[in-house]
Amino acid sequence: MDDDFDAIIVGSGAGGGAAAYRLATSGCRVLVLEKGAPLPHDGSTLDAGIVLSEGRFKNHAPWRDGDGAPFVPQEYYNLGGKTKWYGAALLRFGSHEFADDPAHQCRGWPFAYDALAPYYEQAEELLGVRRFAVEPDTQRIAAAFERVAHGWQVEPMPLGLAADILEHPEEAVRFDGFASPRGLKSDAEVRLLDPLRNRPGIRIETNAEVVDLITAEGAPERVTGAITADGSRFTAKTVLLAAGALSSPRLLQHHLHATGLDAVLPAAQSVGRNYKSHLLTAVVGWSPRRKTDRLRKTVVMTSEAFAHSSVQPLGATDGEIVATELPAFMPRWVADLVGNRAYGFFLQTEDGSHPDNRVSAANGFASPQLDYDRDRIGPARDEHRHFVRAFCRDLLRVGMFPIVKPIPLSGTAHACGTLIAGNDPATSVVDAFGKVHGMDGLYVVDGSVLPRSSRVNPALTIYAWALRVADSLAPQLASHSGENR
Repeated sequence: MDDDFDAIIVGSGAGGGAAAYRLATSGCRVLVLEKGAPLPHDGSTLDAGIVLSEGRFKNHAPWRDGDGAPFVPQEYYNLGGKTKWYGAALLRFGSHEFADDPAHQCRGWPFAYDALAPYYEQAEELLGVRRFAVEPDTQRIAAAFERVAHGWQVEPMPLGLAADILEHPEEAVRFDGFASPRGLKSDAEVRLLDPLRNRPGIRIETNAEVVDLITAEGAPERVTGAITADGSRFTAKTVLLAAGALSSPRLLQHHLHATGLDAVLPAAQSVGRNYKSHLLTAVVGWSPRRKTDRLRKTVVMTSEAFAHSSVQPLGATDGEIVATELPAFMPRWVADLVGNRAYGFFLQTEDGSHPDNRVSAANGFASPQLDYDRDRIGPARDEHRHFVRAFCRDLLRVGMFPIVKPIPLSGTAHACGTLIAGNDPATSVVDAFGKVHGMDGLYVVDGSVLPRSSRVNPALTIYAWALRVADSLAPQLASHSGENR
């Protein structure tokens, strides 16, 4: 057993990386336990055949949906978590999106936007967020939308990409949904964990899946460490869950059930509930014109008519990517023809919170369950349906033919809400500083705490939340470290 740590962080994605950075640079002794391994730097993470067709780097463990049917969530277990694969869109939530919105079934945050604003600033600086010039094709399409349809608004997209990424064309056309072998994307490993590697007091363990929590003798509500799948035991003053909105609640459910706390803690009833992941639809617009843009993902579009929805271009779609979606017998020239003229768009609508949309641990079954039904969140379902129709109509008006592909349940890139933050232990799991209600020494710093997911990508908000939680813990933990040196 190793008790040399002030904090154990379970997971190394956006929340885990940000918390580790803040605590380690404050003088705390930090252990990061990551279930997966580091990704290779041999270029395979840019290969569409390997990444998309083969799915080499994705999770392959099956889950059950609400009806018990098997499916496989598109989760990634590797150093840096899903940030290695995200599209690097790093947007802030709007200030009004921290308030509750009953008509849309949205629960408010336990604090206002101003409480997170300084941590948004810190996250943007740490991640090197910048805006790139809008490329000609995207500029033309955006201008056409503003011209043919009233109410569309176009703004530059804040991105976590290296300033010189366009000097590396193979990376510029593959940052969205692929991992950068050169480190040109602002992911948690590159921007937050790598700078810590030579710092004393930080230890990063990969291939270290946490399967249980350690508690004080006679006090199951006091968490003092973690146990990994190989039986290793690590102790610390504080444990921070950062394994993601599908994994963190299952770990906590297991602990609460094993210790009997699920019968006595009010917050236990909310663990795993209120799952949100945005209502998502991919639309490919086919144009007679051959595209020239490389980044593409340089703007975000919103409409006055749809308050909870947004559109962003997908990164470059080429023949190699298109080929992974076509039947094997289809000639490659067909894929190239489509890919050279296909413009991808990602439409997302904030989904409401519903307690029956939930993640459940296996609990004797062969696999865990994700029960999510759009009919439980009618306002979001209806807005997204109308939003997709309006966008496709206007896409036709600007001379592009739309092909619509709804993102299925397995699309868990924006998963959040399952350890929801709030002030009332009867309806939430963690408080305004990430501490699990009714427990000591246990905090949550991943997207599972988000009460709202906004109409844009949640990554920057997860980074900011984790920095805020770690900032509140650092003085106490760092002081304790100094006393024991």
